[in-house]
Amino acid sequence: MTPKMPNLLLLGIDSLRRDHMSSYGYHKLTTPHIDRYSQGGVLFEQHFSPSIPTTPGYASMLTGMDCFGTDVVALRHGGAVGDHVKMLSELLEENGYNTTCIGFTGNPSARGFQTYLDFEGWGADETGRSPKADNLNRVAIPEMRRLKEEGKPFFLFLRHMDPHSPYLPPKPFERMFYEGNECDPDNYSLDELYAFKPFADYFSSWFPEGCTDSTYIDAQYDGAIAYMDAGIQSIFTALTALGIEDETLVVITSDHGETLNEHDCYYDHHGLYETNLRIPLILRFPGKLPAGKRVSSSTQIKDVMPTIVELLGLDCGISFDGRSLLPLVRGEERVPESEMYITECTWMRKHGWRTPEWKLIVALEPDLHFKPPIELYNLVRDPEELHNVVDEEPEIAALLMKRLEAHIAKRENETGRENPIYTNLNWHGLGCGPFKTSQQAFDSMHIGSPKTAKSLQTKDEETDVEADIEAEAVSEAEADAEVETEEVEADSTC
Repeated sequence: MTPKMPNLLLLGIDSLRRDHMSSYGYHKLTTPHIDRYSQGGVLFEQHFSPSIPTTPGYASMLTGMDCFGTDVVALRHGGAVGDHVKMLSELLEENGYNTTCIGFTGNPSARGFQTYLDFEGWGADETGRSPKADNLNRVAIPEMRRLKEEGKPFFLFLRHMDPHSPYLPPKPFERMFYEGNECDPDNYSLDELYAFKPFADYFSSWFPEGCTDSTYIDAQYDGAIAYMDAGIQSIFTALTALGIEDETLVVITSDHGETLNEHDCYYDHHGLYETNLRIPLILRFPGKLPAGKRVSSSTQIKDVMPTIVELLGLDCGISFDGRSLLPLVRGEERVPESEMYITECTWMRKHGWRTPEWKLIVALEPDLHFKPPIELYNLVRDPEELHNVVDEEPEIAALLMKRLEAHIAKRENETGRENPIYTNLNWHGLGCGPFKTSQQAFDSMHIGSPKTAKSLQTKDEETDVEADIEAEAVSEAEADAEVETEEVEADSTC
């Protein structure tokens, strides 16, 4: 009898930056359960998501391709991921797997699953908090049980949302990492955020009334991670209780990181800074992967699918852009891919080039933060990317620009398609083409509530972005005529 294929459990944790995980050395004990679980597997210390945010990140993870291979660079990607690539879910179904996706319905990068299930992963409940992990578990654990009873190998994808704003972990996690007065009248650390019109209404919808302390909001992010970590332990426990731990490959990773009160990006994941590019990757597969292994070589999100394919023993014949990470696990020599092309189309359209020492960021149109068109950072001397040295180091900037342009030309030639960041001109969903000025971008880009934040990531008719924008414009007009409404959804001025 042919042995049953292994199961795959993939935890895609949205907006999780690895430097806020205790398993990656964070000084706060945010992930004790994942820490312990990772000791039975392999942890990759320098894992990156070069194309942010969610849609291009997961497109790369679930195809093994870079942004040139997927044609996906924008959060609000128009249409589906192209048929020229095969999704991991499609490949596994062809090989006899049951496939279920939880929490990612409607996004183009979630194509190909047989079953889609959802949970409440955005807004607050009647307590004013958001038990996202518990909501997920109430769906995921019964589904895991069902898949096990079916008797076929399964691929279960879980999109955890706890580190994604709004950060509203239930008690006692909301004060686990904070002791102070979040409404201290002498604290002004959130003043600039409240003055930033594109996001101010959104944050006011879930920040405590009168909150002045950015440290408190940072602590909510850490508390959300710790709360989620406790919830994930229930997933690990269910694996063991069902007797399938030894026949299941578990992958713990993220689509991108998160910027807290840094770089003027304010509790979001736009901007090509290290806070957004650095993500975790942990693999555990008893008997197939060593325990307690840490890999220090640089790896990328496009490497996830080729690694899974090799671990599951599949012969798919796909020429991935990424590479299997198993040679690194085995300690074999491998030429590192230490430099990378980076892109983002969330609230800004930018690309750049990152080396272990330098990062070049180039704006393809004016951005809503009025940032300079070119940024250059020395990642060794300035790891927090606070000092733009483009004027002091013009030769370095020119060299990195040359490498960026050469890489684009090479990938365009290999794929026979134009760089998608040049062709996705409606990346913001407003239908007005590229922004001409930063003021235009500032006036046009607006998120007013968790409902709108959720709608930006789906393609469902019920959560259509343009419909939400139009509805918000009506709401704002009514507010001007009467009173200002509590939830403003989006400003479509363009």
